[in-house]
Amino acid sequence: MEGPWHAAAPLRSGGALCVLLRTVAKPQPKRTPHCGQLGVFLILISVFSLIPVGKVSSHPQCLDFQPPFKPPFHLEFCSQYELLGCCDQDADNLIAERYWDIIEYLEAEGSELCDDMLKEVMCQECSPYAAHLYDAEDPYTPVREIPGLCPSYCSRFHGRCAHVVGLLTDDRRLLDASARGAAAFCRAAGLSDRDYCYPDVLAGLRPGVAPGPVAAAGAPAAGCLQLCLAEAANGLRNPVLMLHSGDGTGRLFVAEQVGFVWVLLPDGARLERPFLDLSGAVLTTPWLGDERGFLGMAFHPRYRDNGRFFVYYSVLAGGRLERVRVSEMRVSERDQNMADPGSERVILEIDEPAANHNGGQILFGLDGFLHVFTGDGGRGGDPFGRHGNAQNKSALLGKVLRIDVDGTDTGGRGYRVPPDNPFLGEAGTRPEVYAYGVRNMWRCSMDRGDPTDGHGRGRIFCGDVGQNRYEEIDVIERGANYGWRAKEGFECYDRELCHNPALKDVPPIFAYDHSVGKSVTGGYVYRGCESPNLNGLYLFGDYMSGKLMALQEDRSTGRWTERSVCMGHSSTCSFPGLINHHHKFIISFAEDEAGELYFLATSYPSTNSPSGAVFKFVDPSRRAPPGKCQQKLLPVKVKGKKFAFVPREATLLDAGVKPTRPPPKKIKFGTKPPPPKTNKPASTPTQPPATSTAKPTSTRTPNPTTKTSTPTPTKAPSSVEPTSNSTPTKAPSSAEPTSNSTPTQSQSLSPAEPTSTSTSTQSLAPSSVKPTSTSTTTHFQSLNSPTVVMWPGSASLVSIPTKAPLKTRAKSKKARNRKRKNRKNSRSKIRRTNR
Repeated sequence: MEGPWHAAAPLRSGGALCVLLRTVAKPQPKRTPHCGQLGVFLILISVFSLIPVGKVSSHPQCLDFQPPFKPPFHLEFCSQYELLGCCDQDADNLIAERYWDIIEYLEAEGSELCDDMLKEVMCQECSPYAAHLYDAEDPYTPVREIPGLCPSYCSRFHGRCAHVVGLLTDDRRLLDASARGAAAFCRAAGLSDRDYCYPDVLAGLRPGVAPGPVAAAGAPAAGCLQLCLAEAANGLRNPVLMLHSGDGTGRLFVAEQVGFVWVLLPDGARLERPFLDLSGAVLTTPWLGDERGFLGMAFHPRYRDNGRFFVYYSVLAGGRLERVRVSEMRVSERDQNMADPGSERVILEIDEPAANHNGGQILFGLDGFLHVFTGDGGRGGDPFGRHGNAQNKSALLGKVLRIDVDGTDTGGRGYRVPPDNPFLGEAGTRPEVYAYGVRNMWRCSMDRGDPTDGHGRGRIFCGDVGQNRYEEIDVIERGANYGWRAKEGFECYDRELCHNPALKDVPPIFAYDHSVGKSVTGGYVYRGCESPNLNGLYLFGDYMSGKLMALQEDRSTGRWTERSVCMGHSSTCSFPGLINHHHKFIISFAEDEAGELYFLATSYPSTNSPSGAVFKFVDPSRRAPPGKCQQKLLPVKVKGKKFAFVPREATLLDAGVKPTRPPPKKIKFGTKPPPPKTNKPASTPTQPPATSTAKPTSTRTPNPTTKTSTPTPTKAPSSVEPTSNSTPTKAPSSAEPTSNSTPTQSQSLSPAEPTSTSTSTQSLAPSSVKPTSTSTTTHFQSLNSPTVVMWPGSASLVSIPTKAPLKTRAKSKKARNRKRKNRKNSRSKIRRTNR
């Protein structure tokens, strides 16, 4: 790399490290105002399209403190959130079950169903903004059971659905407020931040853009792609690379510049003993910015079978001559987590005329050949020879070399030259050269391809460090000339060479000047599973400025354009274990076996300073469906000690935080009847209901009770006071059930009452609705002790008698069973269709 490497404090872009506590006295800070409100349906259809991230006024977050996702199957109930939301099919079915329980109860009550608004409110658990709607950003206080409603919507909801509030929540504060009226209820049900209430939270979305990163006040650039990070490792001395072995174990191997390679297990633990120790052979110093040292490593494509891997490092030959060396080594036969130190076989050595521009990247292409990326030899302006090393195809410096390491040639070299190398047989040219005209390519990677159609698979991206003006990103092509030292970026550097018609250089796909950064660090194209919105983005950075950047490809033209990247604000990254800051000096990027991306950075660039860390990229705007990214890893047999990973960076939420969400409210069918309904004159003698310990959930109309000492119905005992608005009626005889009688539910016995209390029947219709036989069931009380049964769809137990007219009970039971069967068949059909 070029230029002095100045030490600096860690970069802290992203705001104060704090959690926004949810209190009434201290409301959350005001977010960016949202745009005008649109129709909910039209917004969702346009917004939840899978176009990559864009600027919105709100950041998405689910009740489990994770980003939203696209469900793998169709959602039958909360279908408005099937393109992006917080519910999979199982969660959607649970909400539907609770909804139909409430609807069934309301039908039995004869109450207004208000089914459309009830469904909207219940489905907000699936909203991509569920954490905000339910005021769950602070995990240390209980989560609401009713989402925050905007004032106008809340008034309409209370006007139509006030009677269902008690079926949605047990919160005494909300229940009392609802009883006082719409204004009081809406004050209690509202949110301190109006940008997050329903349905206005949806109006902050731009049509055609999926919910994604927020451009909040103070962001480095308007509309930047806000990302969060998870700390994956720390305590490293200038970590120069991290890679996986591709053997199915999920291990990561992180190398320090001094020559140690450490094993990180899938659970984050680090083994006590290093995988490889070349510190005695590696040439490096503790000087700030020394570019020599352990620089590259690559596992053979068949490492799982042959245990071979390759290293690239600086050495001192004969006490004076500096070289870069490429060697083959093997894993120990006794321990899969240790290399065999005596297995080194030197494949290639190249003399280095200066201490800088040592290159260092090695990787295998899809063709199975090893690609070696060398620097131009150092100093400034590539002063070696008439045209410099980079334009001289007879030199190995300033090149991309391609060799076959699965054999040796007859000339005694530790490799063979692939027969399709572009300059094979050309006079005055080294046959190993695959591409030339590079200055000092620092960090290259191979694109594993789009997971759906394989687009881009096998492309090799490199960051080539510039001289005085420009840094560039290149895609490596067979036989290509990348222009150095004739050109730097898109501009001429050596004017004589630049205007040579024989130059025929391949321009970079992107270049930036030194006002942005002064030393590019090449990255990777994201092809992982956990952050679908990042698919196809090339993420890279700048060592000197600490700036993260991204490029996005236009497939129709092949052109790449920059996407501004910044660290998310505190509210955006309020997920367990995430941070929104990193160390300044970005040394390298990495990819794990699943395709997730990381970068390696330090706050003090010295090989003696253990201030290096590994950070994993996390997109806070969208995640994969739960369970989709699970891997079946092979077991790792560990010999010796291992150290559990202990994060050092201050996270916005602790990694182990779980939401304090209460279980969903179950519908409880009370046994105490309310005041009855009647069309009879007020003077007609009536009987009041008996006392019950169960809490009623709604108003019910009882029928008069009768003594059970004889089969003939009679008046209730004298201890029961008559009421002035109920009419005594006869209960159906067990021998003669009437075909046109309204099915009713009997009143359960109170623990304080004797079991010989008179039989009573209870109508389930309120005063304004005439009961029908299609929405309720019938139970009758007998002289014997009661039996405990379950009301359909309810989680509560109801005490009923054991002896009832058999025909009527059988008829009611058949109706209930038929209804349950139809509902079960319907849901089974839905699940089969989704699968």
